[in-house]
Amino acid sequence: MPHPRPTLSAIVITRNEAHNLHDCLQSMQGLVDEIIVVDSQSTDATVAIAQQHGATVSQPADWPGFGPQKNRALDLATCEWVLSLDADERVTPALAAEIKQVLQAGDADRAYQVPRLSSYCGKFIHHSGWQPDYVLRVFKRGTARFSDDLVHERVLTQQPVQALQHHLLHYSYLSFSQVLHKVDAYSSASAQQAYARGKRSSVAGALGHGAWAFFRTYVIRRGFLDGAHGLALAISNAETSYYKYLKLWHMQQVEDAAAQ
Repeated sequence: MPHPRPTLSAIVITRNEAHNLHDCLQSMQGLVDEIIVVDSQSTDATVAIAQQHGATVSQPADWPGFGPQKNRALDLATCEWVLSLDADERVTPALAAEIKQVLQAGDADRAYQVPRLSSYCGKFIHHSGWQPDYVLRVFKRGTARFSDDLVHERVLTQQPVQALQHHLLHYSYLSFSQVLHKVDAYSSASAQQAYARGKRSSVAGALGHGAWAFFRTYVIRRGFLDGAHGLALAISNAETSYYKYLKLWHMQQVEDAAAQ
């Protein structure tokens, strides 16, 4: 008797992702058995698009951070296996076939990481610290949780992790306006997370972290091989790091002023 086909839940968290969500969900057609979308009070057509694809949609009133929000989505999943995607990611047909193959093999004691190929303002980046970029995205439900990090969350599991071969496509930045928005959002969340963990900074420290982020991206991680886009990416990485530590320093100033 052949093994019954394992079932697979897709989980996605969103906020104003109407420009991305259709392509994301469409890329999973024929692969997943259910789609769970946890939406953070979108004001565009995100929820309608999710519903058009048959997704179960939840809209909690608060925003606890990326890790806790993904755990909310995970808690709503009902299938044997889970595929976690961001709205700006796409499953290629080759990756979908590979996921089906490994799940059908029936090895429930493994989690699977996927090589991710990311685009920066119209160009796929092959250096700059973005390649290789393995992300753990497929696991048996009940064997993994997301970390509670506000940003840069990760999957925590005790299972052995196996790497898949085919790429997940990541359209992370569509425009430089989006780059600036994410620099602001990610630096704020990272600063809040660092502050809560007792870290401190200074203006000089912020400058040093920004300079190091540029050097690491452009020189050590060979961002210069990505051409003009590699230079722009190194600058935006420097800005994110600089503003993270500058905002952390400012939080200290506010705290000190309140204590006086």
